[in-house]
Amino acid sequence: MGRVKQFGEKLYENRAWLLMTLPGLLWLIVLKYLPMFGQIIAFKNFRFHPDGFFASIYHSEWVGLENFRFLFNTNDAFIITRNTVLYNLVFIVVGLILAVGVAIVLSELTKQRLAKIYQTGMLFPHFLSWVVVSYFVFTFLSMDRGLFNSVLSFFNVDPISWYNEPSYWPYFIIFISQWKGVGFSCIIYLAAIVSIDRNYYEAAMIDGASKWQQIRHVTIPMIMPLIIILTILNIGSIFSADFGLFYQVPRDSGPLYSVTNVIDTYVYRGLMTMGDIGMSTAAGLYQATVGFILILITNYIVRKIDEDNALF
Repeated sequence: MGRVKQFGEKLYENRAWLLMTLPGLLWLIVLKYLPMFGQIIAFKNFRFHPDGFFASIYHSEWVGLENFRFLFNTNDAFIITRNTVLYNLVFIVVGLILAVGVAIVLSELTKQRLAKIYQTGMLFPHFLSWVVVSYFVFTFLSMDRGLFNSVLSFFNVDPISWYNEPSYWPYFIIFISQWKGVGFSCIIYLAAIVSIDRNYYEAAMIDGASKWQQIRHVTIPMIMPLIIILTILNIGSIFSADFGLFYQVPRDSGPLYSVTNVIDTYVYRGLMTMGDIGMSTAAGLYQATVGFILILITNYIVRKIDEDNALF
């Protein structure tokens, strides 16, 4: 009884802080935890029932792992898994290098007004929808009036049908992804860098350290815990892909499926053509489960190497 009273007193003492977290907690429960009950659809042959959603789940036939078997017995299973994993690995590595590098460069700018202009300009693409970005890309890659083909025609080179040439698109996908995301990613690292005690840099300068040596021996080690934590979280989403990037930007071009088809776009097309909600749910559950396991494994490895830098 004393513990209950003590717990109640702590809640009352921290009521202001708890009230501030309430909107976020409600958002987490409603949009993240409550939908988890719908994962049972992954194990059912879902059919709509006139009495509503819950009646549909109850009356749908239990099929066990059939939805998962159907998903991975297709001819495209290897291609979509390969594309999803390899693209995300590149995004993690390249995104980390660019975000940290840009954050370091911005932190070194002495003119604050200029730094704010750069930050705003780099952050702006993050708020553009993929539909808008797809039209931007189309102005460059259009067969008839695209900028790239206009430049090629100026040099008497035959125009290229970019939306029918898969060999170019891995580079386009990587570039567009980083152009849109690096500005937002570097904000977190920039906040960590500017919070580093300046005494460390002053001590390094007294010891004769160059600017590069300061970055190497002061900046990067100080933000390494943050780098590790964000990398662990990114590894958890390695089996999930940005739907807009892989569907809107290539304009759902069939000849590009070999390099742009990922698990998310494949499931979407399957849902649109076959209406198989059970298979779509199975794919989402598979992605979430594998991501969760990867986070646990990665965190375990980090904890074995350096326990202080582990996520949990």
